[in-house]
Amino acid sequence: MRLAKRVSDMTGGGPDGWAIYYQARAMAEAGQPVTNLTIGEHDVRTDPAILDAMHRSARAGNTGYTFGAGKPALRAAVAERVELRTGVRTGPENVIITPGGQAGLFASHMVLCDAGDRALFIDPYYATYPGTIRATGAEAVPVPTRSADAFQPTAEVLDAHLPGARTLLINTPNNPTGVVWSRPTLERVADAVTRHGTWLISDEVYDTQIWEGEHLSPRALPGMAERTVVIGSMSKSHAMTGSRLGWVVAPAEVVTAITTLATSTTYGVAPFIQDAALFALQQGGAFESAIAEPFRRRRDIAMRVLGGPNPGLRLIPASGAMYLMLDIRATGLSGNAFAERLLAEEAIAVMPGESFGAAAAGHLRVAMTIEDNAFEDALVRIAAFAGRVVQEPAL
Repeated sequence: MRLAKRVSDMTGGGPDGWAIYYQARAMAEAGQPVTNLTIGEHDVRTDPAILDAMHRSARAGNTGYTFGAGKPALRAAVAERVELRTGVRTGPENVIITPGGQAGLFASHMVLCDAGDRALFIDPYYATYPGTIRATGAEAVPVPTRSADAFQPTAEVLDAHLPGARTLLINTPNNPTGVVWSRPTLERVADAVTRHGTWLISDEVYDTQIWEGEHLSPRALPGMAERTVVIGSMSKSHAMTGSRLGWVVAPAEVVTAITTLATSTTYGVAPFIQDAALFALQQGGAFESAIAEPFRRRRDIAMRVLGGPNPGLRLIPASGAMYLMLDIRATGLSGNAFAERLLAEEAIAVMPGESFGAAAAGHLRVAMTIEDNAFEDALVRIAAFAGRVVQEPAL
């Protein structure tokens, strides 16, 4: 029996990029100690108070269908949060609740792209981006950036790629690089998409994890609210990754279209999870800052340990998110080769930059997701390993 090509085509014919993670998991399951710095998930799980709110709601009978764009109280709370943080007038009609940010990304491309359209995404990129685009039948086109430019797109590269493009997907604070895009970069993007008539999709799930500078949503720039779709999530801001609660903020007609799509796909998010999310949002900014604080500490540890000269290794300044990007091209190894040897010789698992696109080749992504002392020890060992590789005789 023949299967539809749309799913097999989502990978573009290549691997999914998670080979090191799978190896590390297999080693751990076999009883071998592994320091796992691959996955962007909190080492401290969802706060018990949020789980209690979820339990109370479920026990109260909130276990039925949730048709439409989400519970009105939660949509209103998300709208209020977004307006407070960005200064852009946002109402419940601009919000749809989705089963996580990933579902929001998928739905946004589904309602904005047709088969044969060109849909752009910035390289480096989170591993699911191209597949999310290809699922619509659109052509997924990477827009390259350079390590020397802090992985932020130049005006020249934007103008070279944007003509005829239906959408451009950006992500700041950025996964995998840890870079927070500057205001000039976002103004450059806004100018380019406006001139070329392109929709902007902005993945802002790390907006509470800012270590330097500030987060600027491009939707807040002049004239951008009507052409910008923003993806948000409770996963990173409230350590609720498994609860699968996200949202899309967009012009009302986009929200209506995504709601139509949801009727034939997800049927919404469980009401007790929505109630827990509402409770979590009501805890305010101090609660969100407490969730982010471990990653701020670990970023500071990384700056102290790796911020100076290190043979074979250069730390890309991390301004946000829960990741570090290390440039290891001076070792002469690819990111894949370095990560494979690091796992085999040091039992430390990191993600090779090649998993996140050609622009990140020769780099590593390090997730700051283990206890502080163990994290510092791992960074010291990674730096020492890079130094040993540099000193190896050329073959």
